[in-house]
Amino acid sequence: MAIIPVQQIMQEHPEHARLPHDEIYNHGSAFCNGDYVSLEQASVPLIDAGFVHADAAYDVVTVSRGSFFRLDDHLARMELSCEKFFLNNPFPREEVREILHKLVALTGLKDAYVWWCVTRGSLVGAERSNVNSFNNGMYAFVTPYATISDDEQRTRGFDLMVSKAYNRIHPKAVDPTAKNFHWMDMKLALFEAKMAGKDWSVLTDANGILTEAPGANIWFVKNGELYTPAEGCLKGVTRQSVVDIAEEMGVPVHLGTYSADELRAADEAFTSTSAAGISPIRSVDDVVLGGHNGPGPLTEKIHNVYWEKRWAGWHGEPVNYALAEV
Repeated sequence: MAIIPVQQIMQEHPEHARLPHDEIYNHGSAFCNGDYVSLEQASVPLIDAGFVHADAAYDVVTVSRGSFFRLDDHLARMELSCEKFFLNNPFPREEVREILHKLVALTGLKDAYVWWCVTRGSLVGAERSNVNSFNNGMYAFVTPYATISDDEQRTRGFDLMVSKAYNRIHPKAVDPTAKNFHWMDMKLALFEAKMAGKDWSVLTDANGILTEAPGANIWFVKNGELYTPAEGCLKGVTRQSVVDIAEEMGVPVHLGTYSADELRAADEAFTSTSAAGISPIRSVDDVVLGGHNGPGPLTEKIHNVYWEKRWAGWHGEPVNYALAEV
């Protein structure tokens, strides 16, 4: 078995070919609280609390071969994130769905990264301690799909670093199950890893318990069984896809509390995220996992099954490209 070259297939397979579109959307499209514009024209008011205070919730869904993947799951998670942060999207779910469809349709993209957020709104005239005094806003954009791991990295596997300088924000400070803008811990850990010559990082809490990687859930394999943190991390939609695939394969899945030492002692490991799918891990803190130089066999199988099922229409919702003409 070999890792499917996802990037190459997306570039060369005719089912991924971009549709005709207005050239103003070459780099992407955006929705700014009621208006559809090109990516270059998009803006957020400087006095919006989402910009000034990172006071917002967001989510990301992806499109491949012209279909959204698990769009309803992402819409539901976004609504839950807003509820936890006392935010109210000014657009109901079905209008959000149509907005996201139209944004993709305007670009003609068959493979797309689709991002949207709900912000608290303008600070001017608002009583900062009163959530009801704000007018919440919604912003969104679509760009060509770009992964955090390319074909070369997936084939050899990431070299991962457990952050030594930074811990994940405590769940009682910022709820990690509500997708949010508070990324400084993850960004700094990622910079730390890159400066150490590693591909990616993973963070623990203050007690050395695994939480998540920047923008991704962490998984490891031991004795043919899968393990991933249950708490201190986003309940990833791609994480749920891994659970579903593992159940179909008859592979036991454990959601629990695990240390960085258990990750380093694993037979295999990988991350899961919308912005890559499955990214195999070769080493953790210079420890080559399982004694083999490259992705492990179970990781390879899950990676390949994930993309095969997606491209076959699993949890897919075809983009309504006709909306580009409306």
